Amino acid sequence: MLDTSRKIMRQEQAVDLVRRAQAAGKKVVFTNGCFDLLHAGHVDLLNRARSLGDLLVLGLNSDEGVRAQNKGPERPIVPQAQRAAVVAGLEAVDAVVFFGEPTPALLIEAIAPDVLVKGGDWPEEKIVGAAFVRSQGGQVFSLPLVPGLSTTALVTKLKTSRP
Repeated sequence: MLDTSRKIMRQEQAVDLVRRAQAAGKKVVFTNGCFDLLHAGHVDLLNRARSLGDLLVLGLNSDEGVRAQNKGPERPIVPQAQRAAVVAGLEAVDAVVFFGEPTPALLIEAIAPDVLVKGGDWPEEKIVGAAFVRSQGGQVFSLPLVPGLSTTALVTKLKTSRP
């Protein structure tokens, strides 16, 4: 049986993985998010992010971090351990690291990726960590989203479809 739980790691483990990959000449990509109610738009974004390098590290908002974003009292819908298990099961994702701070800035600085990616709802000038990654010679991308696919839209649809 395939065990993808090994992809879920502490920050120190991810940093070690990244340093070894970079020392071997590999390009490391980083993205982050809540990934609550994983949908095809998430998978598309992660696949495109991974195609920009050799290793994809995903910073996952902790449950407390999601609640701090004021996404609503019912969020996250899926607890962090389950969200981590789902995204770790994706082929595109090489490492999953939780962060509880309001932004992933500290995690990005620790990882020091070669490429930083966010979805197209984030203009490049507002992407947390962009200035740091560029200062290290890296690249920053805001990738277009799949129209009509969002967790918020799914939650709204579920609420309005109840009898």
